[in-house]
Amino acid sequence: MSATLNEILDDLEDEGRLEDDDALYETFTSWARGTGRPLYPHQDEALIEILAGNHIIAATPTGSGKSMIALAAHFTSMAHGGRSYYTAPLKALVSEKFFDLVGLFGADNVGMVTGDVSLNANAPIICCTAEILANQSLREGPSLDADMIVMDEFHFYGDRQRGWAWQVPLLELRTPQVVAMSATLGDTTRFERAWKERTGRDVSLIDDAARPVPLEFEYVVDRLPDTVERLLGEGRWPVYIVHFSQRDAVSTAQSFDRSSLIAPEQKKAIAAQLAGVSFTKGFGQTLKSLLAQGIGVHHAGMLPRYRRLVERLTQAGLLPIVCGTDTLGVGINVPIRTVLMTSLVKYDGRRMRHVSAREFHQIAGRAGRAGFDTVGFVRVLAPEHEVEAARERARLSAAQEAARDAREAKRAAKKSAKKRKGPGEGEISWTRSTFERLVDAAPEQLTSRFEMTHAMVLNVLAGAPSAGRDPGEHLVWLARNNDDPAQDRNPHLRRLGEIYTSMKQAGVVEHVSSSEAFASGEPRLRAATDLPDDFALNQPLSPFALAALEFLDPESPTFALDVVSVIESVLEDPRPLLFAQEKAARAEAVAAMKAQGMEYDERMAALEEVTWPRPLASLLGDAFAVYLHANPWIEDQEISPKSVVREMIENALTFTGIVGRYDVGRSEGIVLRYLTDAYRALRQIVPDELMTEELREIITWLSALIRAVDSSLLDEWEAMSTGQAISPAADTGGTEGAELAFGAREDGTVPFSANRHAFRTAIRGALFARVEAMSRDNVEALARLDEASRTPVVAPWGEDEWDAVLERYWAEHEWIGIDQRARALSLCCLNEAPTREDVLELVPAAVSSDFERAQAARIEAIAEAVDQATAGTFWLATQTLFDPEEDMDWRIVALVDVAASDEADRVCLATVTVGPR
Repeated sequence: MSATLNEILDDLEDEGRLEDDDALYETFTSWARGTGRPLYPHQDEALIEILAGNHIIAATPTGSGKSMIALAAHFTSMAHGGRSYYTAPLKALVSEKFFDLVGLFGADNVGMVTGDVSLNANAPIICCTAEILANQSLREGPSLDADMIVMDEFHFYGDRQRGWAWQVPLLELRTPQVVAMSATLGDTTRFERAWKERTGRDVSLIDDAARPVPLEFEYVVDRLPDTVERLLGEGRWPVYIVHFSQRDAVSTAQSFDRSSLIAPEQKKAIAAQLAGVSFTKGFGQTLKSLLAQGIGVHHAGMLPRYRRLVERLTQAGLLPIVCGTDTLGVGINVPIRTVLMTSLVKYDGRRMRHVSAREFHQIAGRAGRAGFDTVGFVRVLAPEHEVEAARERARLSAAQEAARDAREAKRAAKKSAKKRKGPGEGEISWTRSTFERLVDAAPEQLTSRFEMTHAMVLNVLAGAPSAGRDPGEHLVWLARNNDDPAQDRNPHLRRLGEIYTSMKQAGVVEHVSSSEAFASGEPRLRAATDLPDDFALNQPLSPFALAALEFLDPESPTFALDVVSVIESVLEDPRPLLFAQEKAARAEAVAAMKAQGMEYDERMAALEEVTWPRPLASLLGDAFAVYLHANPWIEDQEISPKSVVREMIENALTFTGIVGRYDVGRSEGIVLRYLTDAYRALRQIVPDELMTEELREIITWLSALIRAVDSSLLDEWEAMSTGQAISPAADTGGTEGAELAFGAREDGTVPFSANRHAFRTAIRGALFARVEAMSRDNVEALARLDEASRTPVVAPWGEDEWDAVLERYWAEHEWIGIDQRARALSLCCLNEAPTREDVLELVPAAVSSDFERAQAARIEAIAEAVDQATAGTFWLATQTLFDPEEDMDWRIVALVDVAASDEADRVCLATVTVGPR
């Protein structure tokens, strides 16, 4: 077994040869040979240039060993007693690299900072996201302890949203060596010139690497099933079929005839691999069925353990087909022989467009496995209309050959021409010319995406004393000396002025006189308030969430849920689930509006106001406006009230339950990551003084639920948080225990009273069902509802009682509202500890009719029962009716029998009175 690089460096130190670059060269190349991966010529060249102290731009193909160049950089930095950074765009890539480097350099020598965790942050090798290094370089400038920076996936420099983070360290840091790596950099002349001018170091371009596995490109005018069948018959698998939507990937996987894809021996091997793996309902069962037949699915919306399972089966040579998305282009671990692209058109969040040359080559570059394949195959399907036209021409050709009469053939040709279809009007398509252009095109030149933000200004201000520079002058310098092309009017200076004005008005910054600055020894432009240490290094809205918790009432029965809602408002939206919630809310609203007789145009106008559940939206909106005034650096952020965890608690839903309720199985990985983020945020943000017993129960339940679905995300985070370097590669994709709803027994059943929130929700639902029946004047339904929820304590109302109260209501009002306003929580009040006096207050002041006398006697009997019972046995529930005049003078009052509800596992309540207050 080969020694680790850390052990090799220890030996060199003992021999006193750490400063001998020749010794470092020989040692590293010898180590590479010992691992069975001798250096390619371009890797050898990169090692020599790194040892010479030069910057490196490694524009080498996918699969050509950029990781070895990165290792050479870290090795050299450690040998020279320096500190190196590795940056990547995705936390998953950072985490993967962290564990790799721990294995090579030892746990004490490698740290990680991602925003979620900070582990061993003073180590000589740091793995972090690009934004972390950018923020640190803004704060500390030249004083940042960094001697070597390895920037992976450097083509993200041109990303519209995140490109600034790849540029800022190159502007701020002049002394470190830089190793920038990507397979799709395009023309790098500008970088070579700029880095040389800024740092004085030579820049070495490594762009002559031969691709270890050459690619063979082909444009295929044939249907997808036929193309895949041919590829499998030629032994050109695994085939990764690329789609630009998750839905299309799953749809394609389900479309194959699975009967003859794999041999019986492969089916047995797959079955052995799947033994003991738990699959959720819905998509989990779909995936299990597909995998059993040799078909994989891989996209970002899947559970992490499912993705790793597909990767593991593919690596074992058991899956001939994997249907996935274009995430293939960003470092996923799926070894494939053939890339089959189903389209050259994608939606980029704004519009449909052709894929860029960079995107095309990022995806195509994944074909071919070094050490396994001699050729990687890239196939691009023609659009459907072109395939059908070709098939029609083939049919026509056969018809012409067989036709004896030339005129008959001519008529056939005319008929065929009428049938042919091209792309739809306004539809973007692609052709063989599009394909050939992309194959031959070099990646587009990277475009600067620099932007001036509040966070950037505050980072510079926060680090001004230690960085030894004037923050005002430096910010102007950044606005003028970034990589953007020169313009007559500099937009960054204008933006900097706007930011400065807003911060000064908010009292966040101050600009003192020269004499005052001289006397204090501080710069003229300075922060006027203490800034949070991690305002730009972690979730930017976490401080707001902490401040917003002060607006909540700890004595409220919904306090724990309200805390959850505050935390949820600052988390990233799980958009597929929110859209599904909105769709369900709108369907419910339409049904209610139709029942009220609203016209179509009125319904459509009202529907614009219906969205997914947004608890505390008004309170949080007002609080955020106040917070923003004092903290303008979060101007670019927005809160987003939503109810995912809260809905799961209130409705006693498991993970499978909420995924099934809203049919978001294809996006269950997104839902799980959201729940994991919620768990982390609840643990990290809520202070001890607000951490009630119920909140602790919610956090414990959420942790157990996540582990029951997929333990890997929490295992990785908690292991890193406690300094335990446990590689996720060792994870078998397991789960821990069964999914349980909040408040559930071990057998999965949920007594209503155990989950107070689900109980309250069920009570509100039972009361509103009566409101809906009243709005339809349906006394039969009302009587059935009372009978179905009867309690042992008091007899249910019948049709006569309901008929009497409705007759009186219709004499006062024309209709009863059942829309969103009528469902407001404020209209339903629960008294969870009623007294005898509370019940007696419901007796009408004037009793004149036989009905009223009977109801008064009934109420007195109920009051006696409440008085005799132990505390908590009965609740009183009051639902206010929404009337046309919005007088809100009518109400339904019901007695909830808690003990009977637990025994029956449903809400047991009896109507006490219905009438005006």
